[in-house]
Amino acid sequence: MSGWVSKARQYLCRDGCRAGGSLAALAGLLLLAGGCAEAPLPQRQVRSDDCLQTVRLDQLTEQIRRCDAVVAAFPTNPGPLNDRYLLHSLAGNEAAACADINRAAALARSKPPASLDPQLRTDLNLRQQLCREGGGKGMGASQDRPQP
Repeated sequence: MSGWVSKARQYLCRDGCRAGGSLAALAGLLLLAGGCAEAPLPQRQVRSDDCLQTVRLDQLTEQIRRCDAVVAAFPTNPGPLNDRYLLHSLAGNEAAACADINRAAALARSKPPASLDPQLRTDLNLRQQLCREGGGKGMGASQDRPQP
């Protein structure tokens, strides 16, 4: 018997108790102790707009990793790819950014026009144009172009 179980039995049976009574008391104590175990907290569901929640420039690598999970969770949604484009652009990963925007644009073309948010469609067109003007390397050298 473990040390704390023996001590609990001694405490519960200090006035002399029958074997059945001490076992019942011990069983009750064990049930109470087992009921106090912490249950794991439920995990929050991944949402398609999680990529750009609280963007911090000093944590872009971590945020891109988090966004990778969002993209994986929503493989047919162009929105997370569009969001990850922005994170890659901020991190200076123009090739990865343009790969994401090209994938997002292809997904958007496969959807009925009315099902896609007009702002997302505009973002995709503008960002794809920026990638083309940059020679496939991202933003290109021109400083007078509109930013994503």
